[in-house]
Amino acid sequence: MRTAYSARADEYTTLLGSTGAMDPADRRFISTWAARCGGPIVDAGCGPGHWTNLMAELGADVEGVDLVPEFIELAKNRFPTVAYRVALLDDLGVPDHAAAGILAWYSLIHLEPGRVSTVLRELRRCLRGDRTLVVGFFASERLEPFPHAVTTAYSWPVGQLKRLVENAGFVVEDAHVRPNLDRPDRQHGTMLARRV
Repeated sequence: MRTAYSARADEYTTLLGSTGAMDPADRRFISTWAARCGGPIVDAGCGPGHWTNLMAELGADVEGVDLVPEFIELAKNRFPTVAYRVALLDDLGVPDHAAAGILAWYSLIHLEPGRVSTVLRELRRCLRGDRTLVVGFFASERLEPFPHAVTTAYSWPVGQLKRLVENAGFVVEDAHVRPNLDRPDRQHGTMLARRV
């Protein structure tokens, strides 16, 4: 995954590295959620840093982390007042219970299904108290890999992903899907989960 995104980091940033290129509903959702976190936020799998920057512009104490060094360099150059660093999703380098919110926006999609629980447990470790995790994902009727433009990704049935999230120590408070006009068999999913 790191190699695949490293090779296409500039291209990805040009096409998708702006919140202006994102769905307005996602911008509203993430903005509202970030405003309610009331403490440090980790953008886990921040890519070229556009969501991290949006949250920072809204006044959030936020840090973006990604496993792709090229993304981190692009993010630092584009948004020099925001904190970014290289880290793995299953080893975020965040102290226990330090985060008031974690955004995992389409950053779990390339994980083989067997690794997702490990990453979710790491995200839970980093969250304090009863704070929240937001996951953006591809939704479908069955768990299946598909040829993402960069590297293989997975789409998830909402119920199956919800069970994994809850087994990792969360309660899912909300889950939504919306149509993907280009691929009606694969929808866009959003999940809000609270640490327990």
